Amino acid sequence: MKREFITKRLRPGKKPIEETIEKKITTIEGSKFSWIDLINPDRKDVEALAEKYHFNELNVEDCMAKFELPKLDIYDDHIFFILHFPPLESKKVLPKYSQLSIFIGNGFLVTIHHGELKPLIDLVNSCESGSDPNRKQHLMGGSTGVLLHEIIDVLVDDLMHTIRKIIANLDDIEDRVFDETRSAARAISILRREIYMIRRIVFPLKRIVVEINKNVEKFSKKEEEELTLYFDDVIDHIDKVLDSLEESRETMDIYKDTDFMLSTEKTNKVLAILTIIFTLAIPATVIGTFYGMNVDLPGGMGDGGMAFGTYTTFIVILLASAIPAGLMFIYFRKLGWIS
Repeated sequence: MKREFITKRLRPGKKPIEETIEKKITTIEGSKFSWIDLINPDRKDVEALAEKYHFNELNVEDCMAKFELPKLDIYDDHIFFILHFPPLESKKVLPKYSQLSIFIGNGFLVTIHHGELKPLIDLVNSCESGSDPNRKQHLMGGSTGVLLHEIIDVLVDDLMHTIRKIIANLDDIEDRVFDETRSAARAISILRREIYMIRRIVFPLKRIVVEINKNVEKFSKKEEEELTLYFDDVIDHIDKVLDSLEESRETMDIYKDTDFMLSTEKTNKVLAILTIIFTLAIPATVIGTFYGMNVDLPGGMGDGGMAFGTYTTFIVILLASAIPAGLMFIYFRKLGWIS
């Protein structure tokens, strides 16, 4: 195993930062083939493997590109393909996907990825340390096709764990949508973005795995291994992921519409209450405006015949304001505007 640490100066915006990236090359020898795993490799590392195993230089370019579209190239002695998987959860700003490039032939399997794919890293560490001899014998004692199936299978299983988290978040969002004290709009938007991101990853993933299934037999021991059946199981898992994503997308659309309707209804209620309060205050405002003028009015302080003494003006204004407001309240209630 070869491990290095590279410090790169990045500039995501206007503030320059430095990030230390681990460069790791692991070689695991099996009974009939070698598994070489490269994390954040330099071009010279990939070119050395390309010269040894006769890789196409265009495929080397694709490996070094951190954002390359999923693809599959089939040659006489090996297959090259690129797959995408959702990134790991982190507080840092993440790319939209993690990229995995794989070369597979009869005597080798090369995996190249920028950043960590945790299920793949765990698989590499398990085979390297020999902590599970039976599993290592199963993976490294057969053919490269068996190892390839295991790699794709663990990554798809991790994808299914991601789908389970999305479904759990859906249940939480449902509670927030019908809770008037909490806003659900931002949570809905974030989860919808995650669902659409994973859908963009899974559709090409299924297409490429189907093509791999058609061509992987030449890298297996046909008399001992039935890789087609195993890859069919992986494809079935991918179909379940797609079905769950489609159901989640439809559910999110329902929640989005429901949240919009409930928010609109809540806003209308607030506006209705404020409008009613303002309307009921109109009589008091009008009368208060007249009695605030510097003129003599009936019941005013300048009127000598005040029936209720000193408080005659206050009582007259109060009655003149309350009676119209009460009549309007009764009328609004009759119309059903006030429940």
